[in-house]
Amino acid sequence: MSRIQKRFEELAGKGRTALIPYITAGDPHPDLTVGLMHTLVEAGADILELGVPFSDPMADGPVIQKAAERALVHGVSLRDVLTLVHAFRQKDGDTPVVLMGYLNPVEVMGYAAFAAAAATAGVDGVLTVDMPPEESEELVAALKSQGIDPIYLLAPNSDAGRIERICNLASGFVYYVSIKGVTGAAHFDIEPVRAKLAEIKAQTALPVGVGFGIKDAETAAAVAGVADAVVVGSAIVSRIAALADDPVALTGELRAFTASLRTAMDQERLET
Repeated sequence: MSRIQKRFEELAGKGRTALIPYITAGDPHPDLTVGLMHTLVEAGADILELGVPFSDPMADGPVIQKAAERALVHGVSLRDVLTLVHAFRQKDGDTPVVLMGYLNPVEVMGYAAFAAAAATAGVDGVLTVDMPPEESEELVAALKSQGIDPIYLLAPNSDAGRIERICNLASGFVYYVSIKGVTGAAHFDIEPVRAKLAEIKAQTALPVGVGFGIKDAETAAAVAGVADAVVVGSAIVSRIAALADDPVALTGELRAFTASLRTAMDQERLET
């Protein structure tokens, strides 16, 4: 059983929704990433999504694009990200870590070599944004051979056929993009999300996480009432950008914000 599956089963037994915060590896500085990962877990994160910096992050809005740029200034590569995960694992052997990134660095390393290195580092899942399911069999095979869950995105316009195809390839969980657009969108409406999740859950027993557009405790709580996981990215990364020059204040802010999300989500589940 993967760490991701185990974590979702534990949470389901407690009637809780997973909180999955996103940060970009190396932002604002590589020396801070592992500490921020531990802070997020201590504040209530159940799974961590760690972004692999890339020069052309097509699915990301301006906030996360700038985070990638800040990390790339320090030369953070895919191998560096794996080194950071390995360092995180020295103190935390339980919290699942999902890498979120783009195909080019993985192709450069090679699917088999990447999967082996990721497994050695302690990676549990990989979300490759620009890898369509129709072309992903080789990568999926390499990941699954190492016990790593391939994570896929579903969108508001994903039809029944595509939902079925993706859910048959995925493991761990599937990630529903709640809006048509990039990360960090301002508008969020829970009712279309609720309807689409019902459609997805009719086709898979995998947990379904929801991300894009979740910016505060209120929206996180709303999603916690209908989803198995809440993914929060731009709202966290914007706080990193604002306090990049003050690591102490940054740590305190991320701790407080993450705890506020956790509290609101748990309260919503108690009331539903």
